[in-house]
Amino acid sequence: MDIVGKSVLRADARNKVTGAHDFAIDGQVSGMLWARLVRSPLGHASIRGIDRAAALAVPGVVAVLAGDDITGPMPLYGSVIADQPLLADGVCRYHGEPVAVVLADTDEAALAGVAKVGLDLEERQAVTSVAAALAADAPLVHQATGSNVHKEYNYAWGDVAAAEPECSFVVEDTYTFPMIHHFALEPFSVIAAPDNGGVMIRSPVQHPFLLRRVVADCLGMELSRIRVVATSIGGGFGSKGYAKYEPLAAYLALRLGRAVKITTTLDEAFVTARRLSATVHMKTGFAADGRILLQKVEADYLMGAYADAGPRITQKAAYVSCGPYRIPNLKTVARALYSNTTPSTAARGFGMPPLNFALETQMQIAAKRLGIDPVEIRLRNLVRKGETLVPGDIPADGEWSEGLKRCADMIGWNDPLPAGTGRGISIGIKNPIPGSVSNAVVKLHPDNSLTVAVGTSEMGQGACTVLAQIASEELGIPMERITMIMGDTAATPFDVATAGSRSTVTMGRAVQSACKDVISQVEAMGRELGLLDADEPLAVRRGVVSDGRNSLSLNDIFTRYFSKTQGEVVGRGIYRGQVVAGHPLGGLSDFWEVIFIAVKAKVDPATGRVSILKMINVSDIGKAINPLHCKSQEEGGAMMGLGHALMEQMLYDERGRLRNGSPLDYRIPTTMDIPWEMDSSLVENQDGAGPFGAKGIGESGAITAAAAIAAAVGDATGVVFKELPITSERVWAALSAAEA
Repeated sequence: MDIVGKSVLRADARNKVTGAHDFAIDGQVSGMLWARLVRSPLGHASIRGIDRAAALAVPGVVAVLAGDDITGPMPLYGSVIADQPLLADGVCRYHGEPVAVVLADTDEAALAGVAKVGLDLEERQAVTSVAAALAADAPLVHQATGSNVHKEYNYAWGDVAAAEPECSFVVEDTYTFPMIHHFALEPFSVIAAPDNGGVMIRSPVQHPFLLRRVVADCLGMELSRIRVVATSIGGGFGSKGYAKYEPLAAYLALRLGRAVKITTTLDEAFVTARRLSATVHMKTGFAADGRILLQKVEADYLMGAYADAGPRITQKAAYVSCGPYRIPNLKTVARALYSNTTPSTAARGFGMPPLNFALETQMQIAAKRLGIDPVEIRLRNLVRKGETLVPGDIPADGEWSEGLKRCADMIGWNDPLPAGTGRGISIGIKNPIPGSVSNAVVKLHPDNSLTVAVGTSEMGQGACTVLAQIASEELGIPMERITMIMGDTAATPFDVATAGSRSTVTMGRAVQSACKDVISQVEAMGRELGLLDADEPLAVRRGVVSDGRNSLSLNDIFTRYFSKTQGEVVGRGIYRGQVVAGHPLGGLSDFWEVIFIAVKAKVDPATGRVSILKMINVSDIGKAINPLHCKSQEEGGAMMGLGHALMEQMLYDERGRLRNGSPLDYRIPTTMDIPWEMDSSLVENQDGAGPFGAKGIGESGAITAAAAIAAAVGDATGVVFKELPITSERVWAALSAAEA
């Protein structure tokens, strides 16, 4: 291969490194109004009144609008269920919920106006935990629902009850996973402007076509009247996948007839989006030889005040509660719960980290109880390639034992360890968006350059480079002659989402298909001109078409057919996943995303401080289109998992107020916390569903790093940690209790 498999540098790297790259927060439009939000200072409250007078007196302030200024039923939005109002409608359901918006000619005036808006609120009891949400006397987050349980999802196969007497022993415990913020460096920012009877939205959104649908449904407009332009994303990790402030910005632009920009601070990001927290009760039954015979799971996911993507996250994560293991009898019940906290949304791993932490910890406990090596107990239970993982879905698409063994070898699994040091290993798995659709358009121009148009958003994962590599490989056109158009609903064909580690596989296949369509058209043109033998098979290599005797460049055929200055060849490609009627997720998985992480950690017994000495990532990748991108993504995901494991947690008080919602108070890993040594490896067996046998990656490091770290800390201390994060305080307290 000429370009696929090479670590091509990112096309946008220089501008991002030098600060020349434009993001949504940098954007301005002539005549634009600046909008800043007035937010609830309480976790749950009734709105008795809003005093706008002082804010309206600020020079430059044009309007102050609250929920009662919106005539008719309050427009609601949401990706799964439309339950979130543009502005709080009589009730504030979480600390930081937008109650009013100040619009002004300058940002300074808007901020000054926000400070002068008076709120008269009557405080209500807040629900901030799983236990509080499920309590018999729990206050309701949404009165109309009758319960804080939004929805329950059930999966089962085999017979758990009948299998239990066959078990040699059962491991059963409860695990907790905290509320975690995505912490992207780019704050949320959106510009909406009236546009030919409709509205144009510029936003750092991962799913422009999904956002178009949500805004259209919210405002009662036709899809054709809404244009979404996805700007470059300065960090998203799922937080910018679904509608946040775009419906409000679009409403304001249409109502006022002017462009409107809503901008937030990094502090405000904490009350905009978070990862779902969860409590997982897991019961796993083992045979005497370590084989899993049954598993029963009860998982409660705390969504926040509004659904956003929470129900789908709960449903989809529970679907793979078996992990990568052969479990003949399984029953899983997962519930999505409302609470008076920041609305949760998609995050790297899409609901899998809590379940993975529980399951991999169960495996550690079982291995110790049986006296079996933690690697060996996993090898005895790993699904083999071609075996069923989840009944009714695709079989295992990799020989996963290969990755596990490589990971163990790279960490030095059997090497002796000094006192106070431990090792841990874990396996992460998830599936992408099932039954999804991606379209691509590829245009071959008269000068032998290429334009590739895709609905994929560039959010730092390098899609702009990888998709160009695929087109370059297929058509033999140099990378520097390829222009990517991405994420504009008016200029690119439909793509369902930039999520689920799916873009390289699904959009890559669509680009590949569009390139083959270009080749097919050019071949037909060559045969029609008599330049290529009509009866001989053709080969295309490095932009040259050959029938075995004659060799002509794509450009040569092109210009003879049209002329040097006219026409272009337009190739269209589509990838459509397998939709299955009655399937709980709507269709089959395209691939399984699997990663293996091993960790060596040192624990200081005097302080409880955990230092990660070494971390190994091994990914079942199929084929790395760009190896450097692949390793960087998995290592980045693992660093997020390190944050999950050791430090990250959003803390609420009893009144539902977020107490550490700022970059100063919420701790994430820095260069002082990353592993002293880190290495990555890619298992490439060309057995994926994507171009050249590729599979998707990028999320799985965040799924299972915490489990590996917890195992290493447990190995070093002899303590099993069942609650994240494993802070120094918790380690010290556990060691002190054990010593006492």
